[in-house]
Amino acid sequence: MVYIDRFIGGICRVLELAIALLLAAMVVLVFGNVVARYGFNSGITLSEEISRWMFIWLTFLGAVIALKERGHLGMDMVVAKLPTAGKKICLVVGQVIMLYIVGLMFKGSWEQAVINADVSAPVSGLPMAIVYASGLVFSALAGLIIALDLYRVLAGKLHEQDLIMVQESEEAVQLKQILDDAQQGAPGRSA
Repeated sequence: MVYIDRFIGGICRVLELAIALLLAAMVVLVFGNVVARYGFNSGITLSEEISRWMFIWLTFLGAVIALKERGHLGMDMVVAKLPTAGKKICLVVGQVIMLYIVGLMFKGSWEQAVINADVSAPVSGLPMAIVYASGLVFSALAGLIIALDLYRVLAGKLHEQDLIMVQESEEAVQLKQILDDAQQGAPGRSA
C-alpha cells in the first residue's frame, strides 16, 4: 500500500511539473501571437491550436491532482451529519459510481482516439487523437486513485475525518486549517 501511495505521489509530482510546463508554453505561445499580430501585423497560426490542446491537457492533469488531494468542491452538508457507517456507505456508493463514470470516459476516449488517429488537425497536421488521449490519461489515473480509496474504505483503513472526500468551499477549508493550526500551536508560535 505504501508503494502505491509513493507511486501515485510521484506521478502527481510529474503531473504538477507537466502542468507548469504546459502553462508556461501556453503563455509564450499566446503572448508571442499577440506581439506578432500587433507588432508585426502577422501571427503564429499554430499558436491558437496548440495552446487550446495544452489547455485541455492542463485541465485533465489538474483534475487528477485535485482528485488525489481531495480538492474537488462538493456538498457535504448531509453526509457530514451521518454516523460513521452512513458516511462509509455514501463514500462506497459514490466511489463505485465514479469508477463506472471513469470507465465510461476511458471507453469513450479510447474510441475517439482510435477514430481520430487518422484525422489531422487543420493547422498543425498532428493527429487529433492527441486531444482525446488526455481523457485516457485522466481516466486511467483517476480510476487508480478511486480504486485505491475504495479499497481503503472497504478495508477500514480510513479515519472518520477522511470519509468525506469533497470540500464544501475553499474558504471553509482554509478556515478549518487556520483553526486547527491555532489549536495545535502553529509552527513558530509558542503554545
